[in-house]
Order: sequence, then C-alpha cells, then structure tokens
Amino acid sequence: MSPTSSSTVADDSASLAEQLQALIDGLPDEGLALGVLLDAVGDEGLLLLSLLLVLVFLIPVSIPGVSTVFGAAILLVGLSRLSGRPLWIPARLKQRQLPAERVRAGLSSGLVWVHRLERISRPHRLGRIADGRGMHLLNNLAFISAALLLMAPFGFVPFSNTLPALALLFYAVGLIQRDGLAILIGHVAQIATVIYFGVLIGAGGLALGQLWQKLGG
Repeated sequence: MSPTSSSTVADDSASLAEQLQALIDGLPDEGLALGVLLDAVGDEGLLLLSLLLVLVFLIPVSIPGVSTVFGAAILLVGLSRLSGRPLWIPARLKQRQLPAERVRAGLSSGLVWVHRLERISRPHRLGRIADGRGMHLLNNLAFISAALLLMAPFGFVPFSNTLPALALLFYAVGLIQRDGLAILIGHVAQIATVIYFGVLIGAGGLALGQLWQKLGG
C-alpha cells in the first residue's frame, strides 16, 4: 500500500480526524519510518504532521524509542514555523525504522482525542491569542518547549509522555483553527507538565539523598 498523497492534507472539506484517518490508512503495513510519514503528509501540512505524530502518546502504552524520534520531528516542525523556513529532517532520523504495528495501533487509538477536541474547538475563538506577530512568536516557542518536554527521558513514568502530548495536541489544533482557547489550554497542559516533571525530579533527588545517607551511614 502506498502512502497517502499530500492532496489529502489539502482537502479542506475533510475534518482533522478524517484527514488523519486517511493518512493512517495509507501507511504501509511494514517498514514504517519517519520519512514515510513525511511523504504521506507532504510539505503543506506541518501542523497536521505534528498532530499525526502526537497521537501515539495519547494512549497509556509506551512504545520504546518513539518519543525521541517523533519528539525530535515535532521540535523541527516548531523550529521551521518559528524561522519561516522549509522543514529539514536529518536523513538518519527520517530512515529510523519504527515498530510499524504498534505505531499504527497507537495512531488509530489516539484519534479519539482528535474527535473529542473537534467537538469543542471553534475556529477564530479568542483570536488575539492565536494571531499577531507577538503571539505567533510566543505560541511557537511554547510549541517547541512542549516538544522538548516530550523528549525528556521519563518515558517509563506514567503520563510523562501523555501530558506534553496533550499540550502539543491543543497547540496544533489551536494553531490550525486559530482557536485561542485551544492554545490557552495547551499552555495550561504545558505548565502542568513542568510541575509534574519538577515533582518527579524533586522526588528522585530526595530518594537519592536518602539512599546516599543510608550508604554513608
């Protein structure tokens, strides 16, 4: 099965969930790599690509290695949007092979979040948060920082991928639909992620300190 052409992305009559489902349906059964996903989306759908990549992290099952590859790709999408330059992905990253069955299952399962968000998202709501040069800079920097949080080495900890993924999901939908409320919820999700990671780091440091004291004693 050949990847879906980029014309799917350009189909304005299809909902976000329908476009994503068409992309997933067009992916090959084997040999799934980031480059395949890029070819499926095309050059016009960077935010749609981000939505596609983030779906995997909206389910509680962890897929080893995916957060690094997909997180790096989302980070590069953010940098591309911030700089206004075409997306560049290193060849090594594009060719990285991923567990096709598990990734496809994760993408399909994550679509439920997009369906839910579509029901409540409204184009051009709270437009001041979505538009303007200053907000464009702020929102893209927030998008980039959420991608960095997604790449943090906490994949074995529950919700460590889900929280930044939710932030990225709301950012992507908000930026696509110019929905300021969705972007605002993305900011809240990112703040929650930072707090959660701070608690994890603090608890880990405390545990190490206690262990050191026991060993020293």
